Amino acid sequence: MKKPFAFGAMLLLTTNLVAPAAFAQDSAPAPAAPPAIEPAQTEEEVEISTPGADASEGGEIVVIGRNIPNVIRATPQVVSVLSAEDIARTGEGDIAGALTRVTGMSVVGNGFVFVRGLGDRYSSALLNGSPLPSPEPLRRTVPLDIFPTSVVGSALVQKTYSVNYPAEFGGGVINLTTKAIPKEGFVSLGGSVTFDTETTSEYGYAYQGGSNDWGGYDDGTRAVPAFIKDVGLNGAQIPANQVAQLTNTPTTIMQGNYHIPANFSGEFSLGQRFNAGDVQFGIVASAGISNSWRTRDVLQQDSNDETGILRSDYRTIITDNRAVVNGLVGLGAEFGDQTIRWTNVYIHDTVKQARGASATLYPNSSGFERFNQTTAWFERELFESQLVGEFKWNDLSLDVRGAYAKTKRDSPYERSFVSRYDTTVNGWVNALNSSTEQASIAFSELDEELWSGQADLSYKLNTSFPVRLSAGYYYQDQTRSSSRFSFAYRYEPGGALPLGYRYLRPDLLLTPSVLQATNSQLGGCPNGLCLVLDNISGGQGAAVYDAGLTIHAGYVQADIEPIDGVKATFGVRYEKADEFVSTNVAGAGTVLDNAYWLPAATVTWNFAQNMQLRLHGSKTIARPQFRELAPQFYQDFDSDRLFFGNPALVDSQLYNAEARYEWFFGRNERVTAAGFFKKIKNPIEQVSAFPTLDSRITTGFSYVPEAQLYGGEVELQKHFPLDTLGGDFFATRRLVLVANYTYTKSKITADATLVPDINAGPGGIVLRPANLLYRDGAPLTGQSDHLINFQLGIEDTESTSQLTVLVNYASERVTARGASNASGVGFLPDVYEKPGLRLDVVARQAVKVFDGEIELKFEARNLTKTKYQEFQTFASGKTVYVNRYDQGRTFSLGASVKF
Repeated sequence: MKKPFAFGAMLLLTTNLVAPAAFAQDSAPAPAAPPAIEPAQTEEEVEISTPGADASEGGEIVVIGRNIPNVIRATPQVVSVLSAEDIARTGEGDIAGALTRVTGMSVVGNGFVFVRGLGDRYSSALLNGSPLPSPEPLRRTVPLDIFPTSVVGSALVQKTYSVNYPAEFGGGVINLTTKAIPKEGFVSLGGSVTFDTETTSEYGYAYQGGSNDWGGYDDGTRAVPAFIKDVGLNGAQIPANQVAQLTNTPTTIMQGNYHIPANFSGEFSLGQRFNAGDVQFGIVASAGISNSWRTRDVLQQDSNDETGILRSDYRTIITDNRAVVNGLVGLGAEFGDQTIRWTNVYIHDTVKQARGASATLYPNSSGFERFNQTTAWFERELFESQLVGEFKWNDLSLDVRGAYAKTKRDSPYERSFVSRYDTTVNGWVNALNSSTEQASIAFSELDEELWSGQADLSYKLNTSFPVRLSAGYYYQDQTRSSSRFSFAYRYEPGGALPLGYRYLRPDLLLTPSVLQATNSQLGGCPNGLCLVLDNISGGQGAAVYDAGLTIHAGYVQADIEPIDGVKATFGVRYEKADEFVSTNVAGAGTVLDNAYWLPAATVTWNFAQNMQLRLHGSKTIARPQFRELAPQFYQDFDSDRLFFGNPALVDSQLYNAEARYEWFFGRNERVTAAGFFKKIKNPIEQVSAFPTLDSRITTGFSYVPEAQLYGGEVELQKHFPLDTLGGDFFATRRLVLVANYTYTKSKITADATLVPDINAGPGGIVLRPANLLYRDGAPLTGQSDHLINFQLGIEDTESTSQLTVLVNYASERVTARGASNASGVGFLPDVYEKPGLRLDVVARQAVKVFDGEIELKFEARNLTKTKYQEFQTFASGKTVYVNRYDQGRTFSLGASVKF
C-alpha cells in the first residue's frame, strides 16, 4: 500500500477532503471442384478499406493453394491483419494494445506504436485509408490508445511500401477500418469494472476541478481570460487585480485521497441493414465512455556527473484520472459492384493529473525538504468525417475518398508550486523568491485541421497474361496553430513575501481577500499591484507558432503475372510538399519545399502448394514533425520531460529491402519468416542537454548523417482440434497457438559531419560535428532488439467461448539520449527503458438468452507485476533511475448484451 509523503501529507492535511474496395469482400475464384470446407474452417471475412486496393485483384492471379487468405491474395505487399475476432481475443480495450500482438509491433509511451523499432516519425496511421492529424504536440500520428476496439472492424499493418500510400513510410503504415454496413441488424449494450492493485482503494492525489471532470469535459471552471493571450503575446506582467480573476481553489488545492475509485466503462452500439429496390443501405452507430485512474509512486533521479553521483532524488506520486468519450456513425449504400460510405468518428480523451514530488537532494539543496505540487488538465479531441466511393465497371475500377479531420489539445491552468519545509516553525514556506520557493501557471492550446482527397483508377488489360495498370492522385492540406503562455508569480516590491503570507496554503495565498490584505499591509502597492504574474513565455522560446503542410502527389503502378505463380508489382510516386513553421520569434521559422520520385517494387513467387516468397525494395521519406521544428518548450505529462524544437531540421530519406517466406498450411494457420534492411539518411534523433548545471535536463532534436536498421521475424499460428478427446465439450473446441518473434538491430553514424546544435536558442542556427551530439554506433531511439508475443488459448469454433493466455516481452530500448559530459568530452549514458515480461489472461463466454446473447468477459493483466524502469547505467557501476515505479495487476469483469 502506498503511503503519503511524510511532509507532503502535512501540507495536505490542512485541506478537506472502405476505400477502394474492401480486400476481403470478394474471395478469389476457387479451383474447379475444390474440396469441401468444414464450417469450422470457413475463413472469417475481414473488412479493410485502404487506398488503391481492388478486391477483385486476387482473382486474377493463379494462386496455388486455397489456404492462402483472401487478404494475402489481394495485396502483393507484406501485411499483418487483425480481424474483429483477433482483436476480441486479445481482450484489449484500445487498438494500441491489440496491435502489440502483431509481429514486430511495440507500444512506447502513451499509445504510440513502433513498427520494427521505428517510431511514429517513420510510420503513419490511417482511418479507412485517410490520414489522421495528431492532438499530441510531440507526435506526427495520433496515439492509437484513444481508439476503442469497439469502433474498429479491422487493423491492417503494411510493412512494405507501395506507391498508393503517402511517401512518409519507414516502419509501416497502420490502417484502421471502422465498422460499416452490418451483415444483420443488432443492438448491443455493455460495461465493465476494473480493479488495479496499485491504484484502486490506494493512496493518491486529486484536486477539485469542475463538476463535469468525470466525463472529461470542463464546465467553464478552466475558462481562460482574454488577458492571458494579450499579455502572453505583448505584455510583460499581469497585475494582482487580474490575477484575482483566475480560477483559484478548484485548480490549485491538491488533496490526498486514500480510496482512489475503480475504473469503469460503458458502451452502446447498434446497426441495421435494409433494402430499397436494388440498393442495400446500412447504418452503424456506437457510443462509449470510460473513466480510469492510475497512480504511480515513482522514484525520479538524475545525475550530471560522469560517475553517476546523484544530483536530485525525488519520490513522486502521480495520479492520472483519464476519461474517454467516443462515438461513431457510419452510413453505407451498396448497389451492384458499387459502394458508398460516409463515416464520422469522434473521440474525446482527457487526463486530469495531480502530482506531488518530495526530495531533500536537489540542485542547490540546503538540506531542507522540498515539495513540488503540480495540477494539470490535458484535454484532447479528434473528429473526422470521411466520404468514400468504390466503383467497378467490368475491368475498370475507381476509388475516390475525401476527408476532413480536426484535432485539438487544450491544457489550461497548468499550476506548479514549489515549497520548502521550514524546521524552525515546522511548516511549509513559499516566499516566491528562489528556485526552492516559487509558483507558476501555464496555458497551452493546439488546434489542427486536415483536408485530404484521393482518387485511384485501375484497369485490367486484355493481354495474354494478367496485367493491371493503376494511377492515382493525392492531396493534403494540414494546418496547425499552437500557443503556450507561461507566467511566474512574483512579489512586486521584490524580495520575499511578508512573513505572515509566505506560510499560507497555495489556494489561500491567491484569494482576492489575501491579495488585498497584502496590499493594505504594505500600503505602497496601489491598485492591487503587489502579487503579479510575470510573463516568462519569451524565455521559453516561441509563445505561439503556426505550421502547415501541403502535399500534391501522383503515382503509376503496374501489376503483372508474366508466368503462372510469379507476380510483380512496381511503380513510382511523385510527391511534392511545402512545409512551414512560423513563430513570434524573429528568424525562428522554417520553410521546407521538397519533391521526390519514390520507386517501389515487389515480386511474389507462389512456388509450391500454399507457399510463397516475396522480395521487396523501395525508397521513402520521413519529414520533421511540426513540434520538432517549433522552438517552443513542451512538458510531456507522461514522461515528465521538457522538449524543445529545432527549426533547422531536414527531411530523412529511407532505402528499404525485404525478403519474406510464407507457408499457409491450413485455414488461418501459417508459418512466416522475413529479413529486412533499412538505410536512413539524416534520421532525426533526440539530443539531451543541461542548459545550466542547476537546470533540469532538456530534450531537443537534431539529426545524424546516417542510420542502419536490420533484422528478422518469424511467426507461427496453429490450431489443434480437440474433438479426438471425446465428449460434447471438446467436440467443437480447439487449441489456438500464436507466436511471433522479431529481432532488430540498429546503429547511428555520428562522425564529423556538421549538424544543427540544439543550444543555438530561438532565431539562431549553430552547426556542430555530429559526434559531439551523439555517440557513434548507438541504437535508434525506441528500438528493442527482441520482441516476443505468445498466445495459447482454447476456443469454441461454433460459439463465443474463449480462454487465452497472452505473453509479451520486449527487451531494453533507448528512450532518451545521455547529455554531453560537463567536460565537453564524451556523454552520459543513454536512458534505457526495460519493458520486460508481461502475462495476461482473457476469458470470454457467451450465453444465449431468448433472441439475444449475453457475453461475459474477464481479464487479468500484468500478472507478472512487471515494474516500469527507466534508467542510466554508469561505468562506475551506479544506476540512476530516471523513472521507476510498480505497475499494478489489473482485474476486469465486463458484460454485454446483444440482440
